Amino acid sequence: MATASTVSEAISNATPAGPGPAAPAALLVSLSPLSSDALEGMLANLALAFPDQTVDVATPDSALPALPASSQLRLTTYTPGLPAPGGWVLTAADFVNTFKLLQERKSAACLLLGPEAQSLSPEALHALAASALGGADLTLPHYLLGPRDGLVNSAILYPVTRALFATRPRYPLAIDLAVTPRMAERLATAAQKFTAAGQDAALLWPVAEAAAAGLSLAEVPAGPRSLPSPDAADLNSLLAQVAGSFFADLDAKASFWQRARLAYSPRAAVTSPAATQAVTMPNASGNPDVTGVQAMLDSFRLAYTNLHEIWSLVLPPNSLLGLKKLSLMPPASFRMPDALWARIVYDFILAYRLRTINRGHLLGALTPLYLAWVASHLLLSTGTGTEALAPEKHIEALAAAFEADKPYLVSRWRWPDRFNP
Repeated sequence: MATASTVSEAISNATPAGPGPAAPAALLVSLSPLSSDALEGMLANLALAFPDQTVDVATPDSALPALPASSQLRLTTYTPGLPAPGGWVLTAADFVNTFKLLQERKSAACLLLGPEAQSLSPEALHALAASALGGADLTLPHYLLGPRDGLVNSAILYPVTRALFATRPRYPLAIDLAVTPRMAERLATAAQKFTAAGQDAALLWPVAEAAAAGLSLAEVPAGPRSLPSPDAADLNSLLAQVAGSFFADLDAKASFWQRARLAYSPRAAVTSPAATQAVTMPNASGNPDVTGVQAMLDSFRLAYTNLHEIWSLVLPPNSLLGLKKLSLMPPASFRMPDALWARIVYDFILAYRLRTINRGHLLGALTPLYLAWVASHLLLSTGTGTEALAPEKHIEALAAAFEADKPYLVSRWRWPDRFNP
């Protein structure tokens, strides 16, 4: 974890010389809309994170609380150039607005903080700033979440991003980022493709943008964080929104991730043992916590009967055989092999690219398969047998399976007719 003197020195070195209070602050903090209480909590954490440095804090909220005369925070309100949709994740409009703010303030780095960022600790804010001011173009937080949180990320986003882009950030769709001006410009340029079409709420994939541009990546431990509720009212809509955007971005960057290389090496990685600790949830009964697993299994088995014809258009015979075996397993022993899940996700990515079936129907057909993976993950990570794994160890093993199967995706991407299901 960076110390206060580290950030102080970085800010001192990055701040342009010259007298007068109007000199640009090296660090800009761009906030999402917050309630008055949340904004006060956010400012309190920023004051603790940067007690001796001038920091520009920009918020779209018009009602600004009074700050002490001794405060080093320079709080201002701004009118977004684009209407940033208030939601659960950073969107295209957020990146365009942030880059414009950086241009105006001429800061050396920016913390772009998403909804409910007041739950981030001063230490996490400190570490993000230290990394960006130290030269990392994109810094992502490594949150400590419960075993039931962020499972779309664990099942799909993290293992696929790691396998295809050879990057290690645990949360590729993090809702808080630290960026340099050139990373902010890269993200704003990508975002303008959507905002020009009126898609201000479109998702962006910062890790993929940084990797494709050869910019440096870092990850810092961020501890626990409150996660805002997604806009989507149901899992089907949420998974379609996230996976659809993710698959489309993979399609757009295929020429990059198909190139053979050993690894993408971050120039400024910040690591800590705390970043890889798993969060365990207390269980007073001593029995595995498998709440909701039976409903997930029922949904999968029903889908196996009703969606088998659609799955057969997307998945090869071996995968279909694996699903048949899963449909017959009793709940206590239900386990989806990592290799099977990796192959399923890769085949859905390919089907999205080839438009094998209507994309809306395709993403809907992925939901019960995802629920089967979640059920398996929960049973595996809460069990007491010899096969039981800590949640984070299972996710790392899963990511390794995706890495091992990347040649399959590349081969089918280049020669799809040779690998028809």
